[in-house]
Amino acid sequence: MLKEFIKYYKPYKKLFILDLLAAFTVALCDLVYPMITRSIMDDVVPSKDSRMLVVFAITLLVIFIVKAALNYFMQYWGHVVGVRMQADMRSDVFTHLQRLPNSYFNDNKSGVIMSRIINDLMEISELAHHGPEDLFVSLVMLVGSFFILLGINVELTLIVFAILPIILFYAISQRKRMSRAFKETRVKTGDVNATLENSIAGMKVTKSFGTQNEELGKFNKSNNIFKHARESAYKVMAHYFSGMFLLIDILELIVLIIAGYFTYMNTITLGDFAAYLLYVKMFIQPIRKLINFTEQYQNGMTGFERFSEIINEEIEKEKEDPIEIKNIKGNIEIENISFTYEDNNQILNNLSLSVEAGKSVALVGPSGGGKTTLCNLIPRFFDFNEGDIKIDGISIKDVSLDSLRKNIGVVAQDVFLFTGTVKDNIVIGKSDASDEEIIDACKKARIHDFIMTLPEKYDTYIGERGVKLSGGQKQRVSIARIFLKNPPIMILDEATSALDNVTEYEIQKSLEELSNDRTSLVVAHRLSTIKNADEIIVLTDKGIEERGTHEELIKKGGVYSKLHRK
Repeated sequence: MLKEFIKYYKPYKKLFILDLLAAFTVALCDLVYPMITRSIMDDVVPSKDSRMLVVFAITLLVIFIVKAALNYFMQYWGHVVGVRMQADMRSDVFTHLQRLPNSYFNDNKSGVIMSRIINDLMEISELAHHGPEDLFVSLVMLVGSFFILLGINVELTLIVFAILPIILFYAISQRKRMSRAFKETRVKTGDVNATLENSIAGMKVTKSFGTQNEELGKFNKSNNIFKHARESAYKVMAHYFSGMFLLIDILELIVLIIAGYFTYMNTITLGDFAAYLLYVKMFIQPIRKLINFTEQYQNGMTGFERFSEIINEEIEKEKEDPIEIKNIKGNIEIENISFTYEDNNQILNNLSLSVEAGKSVALVGPSGGGKTTLCNLIPRFFDFNEGDIKIDGISIKDVSLDSLRKNIGVVAQDVFLFTGTVKDNIVIGKSDASDEEIIDACKKARIHDFIMTLPEKYDTYIGERGVKLSGGQKQRVSIARIFLKNPPIMILDEATSALDNVTEYEIQKSLEELSNDRTSLVVAHRLSTIKNADEIIVLTDKGIEERGTHEELIKKGGVYSKLHRK
């Protein structure tokens, strides 16, 4: 996992190396200060050399100015590296999400996915910047101070560094506990986000049923679980930090007593004593950085681990060298298709159906017969278990998903509109469409006149999920998308279900116009909307029970005739 994390440094390696060089220079500057202090106390002050005192003062001032400039560089550009890496990861995970099968989104809450993309990656920028920098500086400070301290007094140095393994052992022993605790808080954060997103999205329903207290109870339940998980994590942190700081304080105490004793015995000078205390402070500083690094590492790598879980999810399957289909006629052959959902609920069993190019075929029948499932299989929103589906004689499993879906237009019963303007939601079908094309599509969808009454016309903001539009208006926007996309194959799954009778009649005429010379698969419960279909397929849990034109099926007096009478 660490190897995967490191690869995100690659685009910014020059900036990253400069950041480490700046950190190295700052560490060297810190190592110089105690040596100058030692010289001032042992040589300059006793000899009353005012000239050297000024020289040392100016030297220290220059060092401090250089340090300030380098610290500015590290704080700004170091964080920029972290932020850019975080942005790259977020882009990668969103790109990967777009290639995941629909089943993934059926099984995972949107709020949890959002938490992984946003919250879990927040700490990564801090780890990406401070992690290597703190680790590198700590090593430079530890090694540098070790050799300088050896030059002052070997025995005292060995005593100080003998305590280091104890501190490191304690830090390592606490690491696993912290890792488990922080991962648990990540999971609970996702649950809180999912509950909150669900409650906010359903706020109108909550108010209409007067269930505010029940929703508050659901939120408080998940919020309390998160709170307890976070408290447990902080308890583990408290054990870790209190133990570490106690060991560091004991180290300072030992140095103070032993160095004081050595000075008293004239083994070292007063300047050596002062320098030693300063170097031990510097020795403690990298240890504190290592402590902070451990926390950053746990936070960052826990988030990266959850990020990796999404990245490692299996994407929609596609042939290695898929066919890019263009200028298709629209012949659809469904051959012995069987489909079972993950809960072992079989919907389609050995179904075969042929739709000629340019023909309109309607699917009717009771709920649960597999009409919508069949519509989802053609653009490969789900992959079928057995059989095959061919377009113009080419198996859809041999075709690239992108080119397949570009040639299919879908209008579903459950319309989803993106947060944005009317125009933003219409041009999804054709992002480079001209204003004339957009207006023409909206006129065919019978929504242009309504749009012109809006405050900003086509640039009117329609709210989250199109909340400012009625159900019928949302449906007409989705139909305008198809008019604009103008695909050779159309799938209309209850496309007019949210419309009133008058609007439905007008839209139906437009859809019939759009259906000319293109293949249409129509799912409808309102049988009045599919009377003019070239063929009507009655699909039940037993498979295809009847097929024919409206008149033929009425005369037959079977399932369709009964549905029509109802």
